[in-house]
Amino acid sequence: MLHVLHTIASLAPRFGGTSRALADLCGKLATKGTKVSLVTQQCGAPGDESALPVTEQVSLHLVKAFPIERLRILYAPGFEKMVIDLCREQGVHVIHDNGIWLASNRSSASAARSLGVPFVVSPHGMLEPWALSQRAWGKNLAWRFYQKHDLMSAHLLHATSCQEARHLRAAGLSQPIAVIPNGIELPSYPAKLNDRDGIKTALFLSRLHPKKGLLNLVEGWSVVRPKNWRIIIAGPNEGNHRQKIERAIAESKLSDVFTFVGFVDGAAKADLYSRADLFVLPTFSENFGIVVAEALAYGIPVITTKGSPWEVLVEHKCGWWIDIGVEPLIEALRQATSLDAVTLLAMGSRGRKLVEELFSMSNTAGQMVEVYEWILGGGPPPACVITD
Repeated sequence: MLHVLHTIASLAPRFGGTSRALADLCGKLATKGTKVSLVTQQCGAPGDESALPVTEQVSLHLVKAFPIERLRILYAPGFEKMVIDLCREQGVHVIHDNGIWLASNRSSASAARSLGVPFVVSPHGMLEPWALSQRAWGKNLAWRFYQKHDLMSAHLLHATSCQEARHLRAAGLSQPIAVIPNGIELPSYPAKLNDRDGIKTALFLSRLHPKKGLLNLVEGWSVVRPKNWRIIIAGPNEGNHRQKIERAIAESKLSDVFTFVGFVDGAAKADLYSRADLFVLPTFSENFGIVVAEALAYGIPVITTKGSPWEVLVEHKCGWWIDIGVEPLIEALRQATSLDAVTLLAMGSRGRKLVEELFSMSNTAGQMVEVYEWILGGGPPPACVITD
């Protein structure tokens, strides 16, 4: 039986799409006849572990957290030891690491080299141009010192979109790249509960971080000011960015329109999606944007930017894929908020069908298994693999 060991710094839900997507992927891989071990430093708050897919086929191994100090950030000896011990004791066939730059990633690469076990890396957008521009001096130093070497030691890289694959090539990485989107578990198609009070709802659900473009959203909404619409902002506050957003909202006299609900998950998140008429993610950069797929799965039309790889929104007439910036966002908001409920529902229905066809977790896990088997057995590459 194929045994894959996934590694990631944290599975805490508050860290967003990557953590959620990996937990779901591990659970779905088990249904494809694959044994999965998952090594992480952190699951999150007490009780978060209950949401993880721990079964007979999926084992979770929590490494005791270590202090993130300047001289230790490049190496996590306890993390590497656990990976090596699991591989030796259980006959792991592939190590699949998630993310870059962190001590857990460095340790996973070192363990794979020591053992001679095939190594796969999913950078999860951390080599996108916007991401590289943040704290660029430190990343340039890390790239030269260890990160490029670690990535070059991988047998295969995983990109969640063709856009991300192009950026991996631009970084000088030449090994095969598997282009496999993040998958989601499809919810039951919701009966819309909207418009009971004559007010439609636009939803933003992601981290409250400068990258996500929320200040552009406030500025754009202050220009359009659509009647009978409100906005719900859901997601964890990072670096006190919420204070800047609230200040901009107050200055625009929109405090009665915007509502903050904080981090949501599980039933609370599903309820927000079920009640939304429009989803807005005015991001500067996404390697995938799993919340876009989630919104579409709930039958919600989406506005997002060309900083994310969602051109299919236009192709399938289920949303707006716009240039980054306030002016394009203003135009998209004007168009979207002027549509009647029937038109919005029709767009949402097309979005749901798109996710069923291309972004289900079952499809993603199936493609990932094909890639693992190809790495181990050779032969013609799967259709999702780019070799040039």
